[in-house]
Amino acid sequence: MKKFSFKILTKDKKTQARTGLITTLSGKKIFTPAFVPVGTQATVKSLSPEDLLKIGVQVIFVNSYHLHLRPGERTVKNLGGLSNFMKWAGPIMTDSGGFQVFSLGNGKRKQALGLTGGNLVKTSSEGVRFRSHLDGKYCFLTPRKAIRIQKDLGSDIMMALDDCSAYPVTFKRARKAMERTHLWAQESIRCRQRLDLSGALYGIIQGSVFKSLRLESAKFITSLPFDGIAVGGLAVGESKRQMRQVMKWLAPWLPETKPCHLLGVGELDDIVDLVQSGVDTFDCVMPTRLGRMGWIIGQNGRYEIAKKEFSNDWRPPDTGCKCWVCCQFSRAYLHHLFRSRELLAYRLASYHNLSFMISFLAKIRKSLNEGTFSRLVRKFRNES
Repeated sequence: MKKFSFKILTKDKKTQARTGLITTLSGKKIFTPAFVPVGTQATVKSLSPEDLLKIGVQVIFVNSYHLHLRPGERTVKNLGGLSNFMKWAGPIMTDSGGFQVFSLGNGKRKQALGLTGGNLVKTSSEGVRFRSHLDGKYCFLTPRKAIRIQKDLGSDIMMALDDCSAYPVTFKRARKAMERTHLWAQESIRCRQRLDLSGALYGIIQGSVFKSLRLESAKFITSLPFDGIAVGGLAVGESKRQMRQVMKWLAPWLPETKPCHLLGVGELDDIVDLVQSGVDTFDCVMPTRLGRMGWIIGQNGRYEIAKKEFSNDWRPPDTGCKCWVCCQFSRAYLHHLFRSRELLAYRLASYHNLSFMISFLAKIRKSLNEGTFSRLVRKFRNES
């Protein structure tokens, strides 16, 4: 019987950076460190599965909260699971819905959805009761239900339900959220043992920016029989310095035998620094979201293509990039598309940005394999 596995291929001599190979229960492979694009609604916005393959994407991250509400996990299951539903043959990671429920508790988010009258989110030891952002109906999500939803979706790598505290947050509130996360982690393990799961299960470390809580959570989550470890509760308002500090605290506690996933982080400088703390995979909406907003990511930073200065610029979007977009189209053309609000604009910008991210992680893996990672880090910092 096939087993989920993680094998370290090379290790950096100066840091905890490493290259590795994740093999899912179905035999699908992920070479790490890897960037994981987010396909919230079972699609990476504006890009087709063929686009993702050409770009070199290994694995995508799908949002189980949104798919539970629409079209429903049963519909997806009846249509052959996510792989067949969205025609993506590679590995699929899913979240538990915990972060989305957390974000619904945000006052501005609630106002934007037009949901008034009563709490949008109410959390207890049993689970979380929330109102759908689609129609306002109440839903109740438990650790067991989160696992069942992800199982029905056909996920290769699932996340246990966690309680993500906002930032800023008091120590008392952060501790309560951490303890609830631990309680739900144990229930997720029990549910896993009762179900015949076809996917791996990751436990999530919480604790906000408090060292004692983060270390307590790391000790607890890594003691449970999860297939991998995820770090949550970062990139939710704290500074980059605080985020890096949290990962430095956690680095010694991340088990070498299990992959580590960092939830919701994808800025280039964050990736370069946090790979050194032993993070193996990162998911983030950043490259495609920026693309739809008209921002082009390149070797010299990012720029807004709709600015007038690019109206007659016949250079490729990024002069150092060899992706399909940069080999075919000019900055002037993308500028025209965005100024004209043509739909192709979103696809071309998203395609390039994601290509750049995937290529950047490939360079990191190559440097680690060749023993030149420290040189890559120095060069990146000098150019940033």
